Amino acid sequence: MHDDRRLTEERLDRFTREFLDGAVYSHSAPVTVTAWAAPGEPVPFAEAVAQDFEPISAGMPWGPPWSTTWLHVTGSAPQDWSGLTGPDGAGHALELRVELGFTGGPGFNAEGLVYRADGTVVKGISPFNAYVPLNPAEPLDLYIEAAANPDLGGDFVSPTHLGDRETAGDGPLYRLGTIDLALRDLTVWELQQDIWTLNGLMHELPFDLPRRHEVLRALERMLDAVDPHDIAATAGAGRAALAPALAAPASASAHRITAVGHAHIDSAWLWPVRETARKCARTFANVVDLMDRDPSFRFACSSAQQFAWVRDRHPELFARIKDHVAAGRFVPVGGMWVEADTNMPGGEAMARQFVAGKQFFLHEFGIDTPEAWLPDSFGYSAAMPQIVAAAGSQYFLTQKLSWNQTNRMPHSSFLWEGIDGTALFTHFPPVDKYNSDLSGADLARAQKNYREQGIGTRSLVPFGWGDGGGGPTREMLAAATRTTSLDGSPTVTVGTPVEFFEAARAEYGPDGSATAPPRWVGELYLEFHRGTYTSQANTKQGNRRSEHLLREAELWAATAAVRTGFDYPAEELEEIWHLVLLQQFHDILPGSSIAWVHQDAERNYAAIARRLEGIIGGALSALAGIGGAADAVPRAAGTASRQLVFNAAPHARDGVPALGAAVIEPGAPIAPVAEGGGFRLDNGIVSALIDARGLLVSLVDAATGREALAAPGNLLQLHRDIPNHWEAWDIDSFYRRDVADLVDADSVSVEDDAVVVRRRFGDSTITQRISLLAGSPAVDIVNEIDWHERQKLLKLAFPLDVHADRSAAETQFGHVFRPTHANTSWDAAKFEICAHRWVHVGEPDYGVAIANDSTYGHDITRRAGESGAGTVVRLSLLRAPRYPDPETDQGFHRLAVSVRPGATIGDAVEEGYRRNLAPRTVAGTASTVAPLVVLDHPGVIVEAVKLAADGSGDVIVRLYESRGTRAAASLHADFEYTSLVRTDLLERPVADPEPAGDVRLTLRPFQIVTLRIRR
Repeated sequence: MHDDRRLTEERLDRFTREFLDGAVYSHSAPVTVTAWAAPGEPVPFAEAVAQDFEPISAGMPWGPPWSTTWLHVTGSAPQDWSGLTGPDGAGHALELRVELGFTGGPGFNAEGLVYRADGTVVKGISPFNAYVPLNPAEPLDLYIEAAANPDLGGDFVSPTHLGDRETAGDGPLYRLGTIDLALRDLTVWELQQDIWTLNGLMHELPFDLPRRHEVLRALERMLDAVDPHDIAATAGAGRAALAPALAAPASASAHRITAVGHAHIDSAWLWPVRETARKCARTFANVVDLMDRDPSFRFACSSAQQFAWVRDRHPELFARIKDHVAAGRFVPVGGMWVEADTNMPGGEAMARQFVAGKQFFLHEFGIDTPEAWLPDSFGYSAAMPQIVAAAGSQYFLTQKLSWNQTNRMPHSSFLWEGIDGTALFTHFPPVDKYNSDLSGADLARAQKNYREQGIGTRSLVPFGWGDGGGGPTREMLAAATRTTSLDGSPTVTVGTPVEFFEAARAEYGPDGSATAPPRWVGELYLEFHRGTYTSQANTKQGNRRSEHLLREAELWAATAAVRTGFDYPAEELEEIWHLVLLQQFHDILPGSSIAWVHQDAERNYAAIARRLEGIIGGALSALAGIGGAADAVPRAAGTASRQLVFNAAPHARDGVPALGAAVIEPGAPIAPVAEGGGFRLDNGIVSALIDARGLLVSLVDAATGREALAAPGNLLQLHRDIPNHWEAWDIDSFYRRDVADLVDADSVSVEDDAVVVRRRFGDSTITQRISLLAGSPAVDIVNEIDWHERQKLLKLAFPLDVHADRSAAETQFGHVFRPTHANTSWDAAKFEICAHRWVHVGEPDYGVAIANDSTYGHDITRRAGESGAGTVVRLSLLRAPRYPDPETDQGFHRLAVSVRPGATIGDAVEEGYRRNLAPRTVAGTASTVAPLVVLDHPGVIVEAVKLAADGSGDVIVRLYESRGTRAAASLHADFEYTSLVRTDLLERPVADPEPAGDVRLTLRPFQIVTLRIRR
């Protein structure tokens, strides 16, 4: 029996490979192809078709890396085909076959977009989707915009020069394959799909299951019925032989799958952003073409940015999409501007991902998306449930945690509870991928991995070529049809995400009941890709700086609009926000894209800074009394110019109110004093001793008199950093076994009231400037690094004399606690963690905060010492992976850190804002600028002040509780207004308006509150 089965499987494999696949197209005919190679960047259709095209034929080279070649295809079907494709020849379909010279899978090499001669889009061309349906009654006259994108997938560790235009070369990558007319034999094609489905099912069924042998025998009968040398004439008999096996219905207990058409298109990765816009057009054109031919097809698409690209570049295609959206078939999901990283974007930026995305979907389609859709981001912040709910959504989907190296997620469908207690019904598709082809293997995996067996019955499978785009194919839809109810297989229904979520949630009881869904509390930490907290430091620094400049620009522009009549630049701010949000995509901000992507990002961040500095400068000038609005703010006596200090932070600082301005003398640095071969910095609040090696050997706050250090701090440590896979993405735990402490200093001196330490190591140098301002509770360390290492990781360590079994790290609108020990496999897996502006470790009555201006990667661990276990805080400053950008992080970096001993978590919050929001001094005639809003609770933080998106002039204030405690706060608005109303993130009311006057707010831990103050 075993030999018999093996022989049948080998026979089937040869039959499909050598005979069946080649018989799907029964006739072919040549066409005429000419070409024009576009110089430089892509050009619009109208410009391309006006050029002189030259003949090109199969076998000719084309396409230097990242170039575009336009092909013009003309011809007509032979007259003797008319009987095969007309009304009486329904067994054949006329198609144009296009072989561009493909070398890999969809989205990772040559691609094309097909246009009619009038400029309207037909569909995309890629491997496994390399055809164009034709109308036999119309002449063939098509243009193909062929993109010569390099295939950079490789092994994800070997360096490549192809990701940078300057080094990619100009030699052609591809040789044109055959482009011809062909007749697809529909019966043969259907037989091909029958075989693929049944063969895939058979290989997933247990050997001792009778159903496996039933399928095997059906395939044997098909092989006997079909003549390999006359497949066209015998394919119908083969289908008849398989019909009983395909008609056997699934059991009532079969797992239920909702198959959702999908194309996870990375908004940048191994291609630049400009190419992603073209990938979207190709994929969306494919989807619309399939929808026009199959009314049952449903397709879910996230990322408002991608819709916007198609709207702006291909309005005719976008109009067709809108029609299908209105019909409920092309389904916007996710509600975000892009599928962003969720670890590193700040709180307001994470909120704006949903604000921008949902506003786009509401404006363009009238749809309020009910779910967050993030299949591929590298872990999920514990702040996400509240942010998603505050945006008006209730469901969450991801599958990325199937990549965990150590622990398996215990649930497929569950309630995910965030830091404030908000819970979302969340699904983690057990198929363990977001680009399924609905194969037997995928469907069986979904059923096998489903964790709620006996409680729930269903899961979601996203199907379609992804990452580089392409989307679902007609073959995938054929597989879905055949597995609607098929014995031995889960049942498959093509549907939408909301249909799945509603049905899956209905299988459980209400929250809190005995039949409620299981609950997961806290972050969804990805035990993989930990290097993404550090790779591409310039991109991360640009993001951090942009977020804070946007805070300042909105705050000061809104304040100036209310106080002086300043023209609030709403459209420009929205445009800048959209660009910042785009660059938070989960392969841009994490530093896992090719060089071109990060070069673009750095240029964009520089332009963003210039634009925002212009907005800030204009608003501050108006507020300072410079120009025509001087009388609208309080002025000092006389007309003399004064130095007005503006404080955009949410805490008062050095005599300046939070969110306001005053005339003060800014604090000056304390002069270092020589001591014991080194230098001491002491301002009466903090005392720090730097030794002759440039190490921080003592750090004491005057309030407690306690030494914060267990061993010398400000210790730079250099690790070998060669992960096994995914070089820019991963830090593997064994990196810790190879470390060099950089303790030898070239010089330790005093310059401009700072202790300056210079070191050389490898091919790199670092200059540290250590300073302490008068009145400051924290020591500042600025690291200026000229970095030229390869496959190294640079850490900055502070061994603290603090007995802490957990650390606190800032995340969006709050903080998360993580263990400093490795008691369990879940604890041990978090050997590299993400923090925003600060981390804190503490005992019940004493703690230390360490803040940064652009560093996200940290490790915080318990270490034994002479006086017991202490806690070592280390910041990951720089990496040097070679793939996908072989020059990652090479060059100059300026990274700032501050250390605050004797700090509470509230102090850590304050220190994080201080480190990232420097005061601004403006000469003017005003004496003060009163904040628009004032809060009387230091733990309640104003995160954003802006004008309403609807242009009404209303003031929007977003605030949150920052310390993890209940808080009662009074908010005072210092301007005339009529009422105040609580809203969601999209500024839609969620409560009745309250009359003008101070409002009392009671916040639960980490709660976000958005207020609309109506002027």
